[in-house]
Amino acid sequence: MDVLLVDGYNIIGYWDELKSLRDTDLDQARQLLIEKMAEYQAYRGHRVIIVFDAYEVKGLEAKENQFNIEVIYTKEKETADQCIERLVKELKNVKTKVYVATSDYTEQRTIFQQGAYRKSARELAIEVDQIKKEISNDLRTFEKQKQGRSLVIKQEILEQFEKMRRGRG
Repeated sequence: MDVLLVDGYNIIGYWDELKSLRDTDLDQARQLLIEKMAEYQAYRGHRVIIVFDAYEVKGLEAKENQFNIEVIYTKEKETADQCIERLVKELKNVKTKVYVATSDYTEQRTIFQQGAYRKSARELAIEVDQIKKEISNDLRTFEKQKQGRSLVIKQEILEQFEKMRRGRG
């Protein structure tokens, strides 16, 4: 299974929608990122891990799951970059592709050298928007097909009733 590691605050600082929210309600910006990544995860099937930097928070290292997304708050004195680099080493094997989403150019180069695939914040934003459109299209197509099947089933039932009425059913 492919893994996408997301540098949480880096992505929040890059995506306009989240950046404007960051200054007024950081918790809401984090939650919205998690929800967007949950849609991504559900559609792509990748394992998604979002890392938030808690470098200056004493004694904090927390892991939680929300909507099939793993959320990690780094331990004290560990940056998100250090945590991501550690996770790349732990997760990287022949069968697993590890992608790292960040707009930090230095981090992109570092993880690329470790064998992970880089995904810029911009690339991820485009992919998330595309997924949202695909989901919407899939839902519309499903609804049309469902309605079409209903009409076919109704037509078949009507034909059966007509056969029964004429005594041929």
